[in-house]
Amino acid sequence: MKVFVIGSGGREHALVWKLAQSPHVTEMWCAPGNAGIEQEHLRNGKKVLCANIAADDLETLLACAQMNKIDLTVVGPDNPLALGIVDLFQANDLKIWGVNQKAAQFESSKVFSQRFMEKYGIPTAAAGTFTNVGAAKKFAARLGRCVVKADGLALGKGVLICANAAEAERAVDEIMVSKTFGSAGARVVIQEFLEGIEVSMHALCDGKTAKIFPTSQDHKRALDGDLGLNTGGMGTYSPTPFLTDAQLAETARRVLEPFMRGCVEEGIDYRGILYPGVMLTKDGPKILEFNARFGDPETQVYLTRLENDLVELLDASASGTLGKMELKWSPQASVCVVMASGGYPGNYAKAKVIDGIDAANALPQTKVFHAGTALKDGQIVTAGGRVLGVTALGNDLKLAQAAAYSAVEKIHFEGAQFRRDIAAKAMA
Repeated sequence: MKVFVIGSGGREHALVWKLAQSPHVTEMWCAPGNAGIEQEHLRNGKKVLCANIAADDLETLLACAQMNKIDLTVVGPDNPLALGIVDLFQANDLKIWGVNQKAAQFESSKVFSQRFMEKYGIPTAAAGTFTNVGAAKKFAARLGRCVVKADGLALGKGVLICANAAEAERAVDEIMVSKTFGSAGARVVIQEFLEGIEVSMHALCDGKTAKIFPTSQDHKRALDGDLGLNTGGMGTYSPTPFLTDAQLAETARRVLEPFMRGCVEEGIDYRGILYPGVMLTKDGPKILEFNARFGDPETQVYLTRLENDLVELLDASASGTLGKMELKWSPQASVCVVMASGGYPGNYAKAKVIDGIDAANALPQTKVFHAGTALKDGQIVTAGGRVLGVTALGNDLKLAQAAAYSAVEKIHFEGAQFRRDIAAKAMA
């Protein structure tokens, strides 16, 4: 089987790494890929090939898939999904895994998602949606402490948590007036602030069936103690201790069943990953938002724990046969620590030489996933805000955390920053 992975981040490196372990895969391409993806090999010894095609250049990606007679395309990032890459490939009789453009609205429009949750009784925060700046500010002032969200895609950064009315007013101005997130901020969703513990849920869907993953917890803020600016994610771990198996099953029942039922009623054929952000409140779990693709860096901890052949799972999801599959997970814990460029999520320098990746990868049950890297003059250098996802397994969270940070200590590049408290909440 010839496989084509779309994307260039840590999520895509994890997908390539796991897919490459399948005996079904005989050749693999990734577009545009990164320096770490280029180093991966299939079981037959062949290298993964990177094609220098942007993830949102749909026509060129299609031409590449047709030329190489690809059997299965796997889409990592949100943007090509929102642009309709799945619809385009299917119209050209190519099998592709990921949600179609209609289903991608759950992530590409927070307004669409909020209205869907309210319509189908999915527990969520009280909220309002606005295109008018004045009306948005009045609603935010009534709430006081609230969350202001840009409607569209904003690389995981279009969510501003506000402690009071003054901060909310500034957030509305930043998104709708200053247009910090461009056209994504033409509309905003303003939600009540929910107190509780936030966890990430994932479920693999095939249009009829949804298979729930174990829990994980992301760390969005840039600095220890959940301080600093929102980022795309500075680290994660799985499983979390905050939901028992029974509570996870109940949360899935309250969220996934009405979600899938609503999709059928709305004519949405949801095949791919559903990734709801969940707040565990005193009134029960509530959905903060939906994502329509694998989380990053959640993918890194999930795929290091997954015992299934990922090719078989994704093929079943795309083919509508997921009901026959059983997801199998390692009982071990996994921790991923993101190493980022100095200054991220603000301005940061690129082309800083990275040392120590091989030494980190040589540690037991450790894998360094590349996120923002490139090859320059034979050396691996930084090429993005989030640079590496240093991931380790352990028999429990404490051991996995220690292993991940031991690996981090072996890696060096100028300006490197990382949080030192990934998974600490689980052990408090």
